[in-house]
Amino acid sequence: MDKKVLDQQSQYWEKNFLSKPEMFGLDPSKAAINTLKTFKEKNIKKIVELGAGLGRDTLFFSKNSINVEALDYSSVAIKIINKKALEAKLSNFISTKIFDVRKKLPFKDNSIEACFSHMLYCMALSTTELKYLNSEICRILKPGGFNIYTVRHTGDGDYKNGTHIGENLYKNDGFIVHFFSEEKVRKITDGFTVISIEKFEEGKFPRKLFRVTLKKK
Repeated sequence: MDKKVLDQQSQYWEKNFLSKPEMFGLDPSKAAINTLKTFKEKNIKKIVELGAGLGRDTLFFSKNSINVEALDYSSVAIKIINKKALEAKLSNFISTKIFDVRKKLPFKDNSIEACFSHMLYCMALSTTELKYLNSEICRILKPGGFNIYTVRHTGDGDYKNGTHIGENLYKNDGFIVHFFSEEKVRKITDGFTVISIEKFEEGKFPRKLFRVTLKKK
């Protein structure tokens, strides 16, 4: 794979977030709505959201009394989240950081209750980078902590459409998407017990996704 092509995605997201500040709408994702139930059941009060985007799930969690540390590598996205948090008077529940998840996560070992990410894993990340990210999430989670994430799977209508970048990554309308089989999900779960891999659909297309729930051993 051409690393330069993957690296250029950050600029593409910046441009799109700037021109379409509500490109994903204002409503929370289905994944966040379902995940809130898990957080409430497990009495989880503080989470890290990786790849927070424009903050629709960040605000949803914070409105439900969950403290969120929201990370995204787009400075535009982080500015938008901060503005929304201020306007909604939720700044006490939300902290943000511009961050590239290919680097070591900025948290101490065994310090976080849960991590959540919606479609971050299916961005322009190679399998090697995904394994590293998963190991970092495992490192920062407390024993028994949860990592809940979503990915578009190989049953999605966009799978194998557009330009093949390498592995199961395809570039379509400028965006690179990494499509997952269930086998790939299980391949990057070192240090975790797989609690569930649920199929669901989202959007008008619709996008076809897995919601993956992992528990740190």
